[in-house]
Amino acid sequence: MRAIGSRFPDPRRAPRDAPMAVGDDLRTPTLLDAYAHGIFPWPGPDGTVGWWSPDPRAVIPLDGLRVSRSLRRRLRSEVYRTTVDTAFDAVVRGCAQPRDGGTWIVPAMVAAYRRLHAAGAAHSVEVWAGNELVGGLFGITVGGAFTGESMFSRRSDASKVALVALVAHLRTCGFTLLDAQLPTPHLASLGAVAVPRDAFLDRLATAVRRDVTFGAGPGSTSA
Repeated sequence: MRAIGSRFPDPRRAPRDAPMAVGDDLRTPTLLDAYAHGIFPWPGPDGTVGWWSPDPRAVIPLDGLRVSRSLRRRLRSEVYRTTVDTAFDAVVRGCAQPRDGGTWIVPAMVAAYRRLHAAGAAHSVEVWAGNELVGGLFGITVGGAFTGESMFSRRSDASKVALVALVAHLRTCGFTLLDAQLPTPHLASLGAVAVPRDAFLDRLATAVRRDVTFGAGPGSTSA
């Protein structure tokens, strides 16, 4: 059975912790179809692209981001400043740097994200120290849902500063869902909650119908 209006199988019937499909079709319409139905691509070590819809799903409530006291001090210090969509390629490259010997953001994925960005569906938040890019994150938008893909940090707390800026931006723009994909202890420490897949897909279906625009906001925001 396929999801309604989708080329993919119904994610409600997908394995909890394994790919629901395999294939290397990374064209923009295919990716937007996937994200709109709670499915995302994740290449394996051999380069094979698996399509996932895990259960449970990690969601960061837009009113529930956990900001530690040390991070609050960092934000008040104005050591960093943040921007939106001013250095998308550089952020993706930063996220693609190998960690623990490898990276899932292979060249085919980089090219796919660039196409999504050109189509207005992939966005970045950048963190700067002076003119140096020291951290950031990027993700995909469909309607009022933002699916976070990856983040990186070259200085202390830079990726967390990017997340704080993202949440503030999403709230300003009228987004209602921040999908963090796979639950991890690190995401939980930032306020992410594990949501049963069926409940997540219900929330996603409502969010993607919202007519909102990520935009670039009013400009740079100090953090």
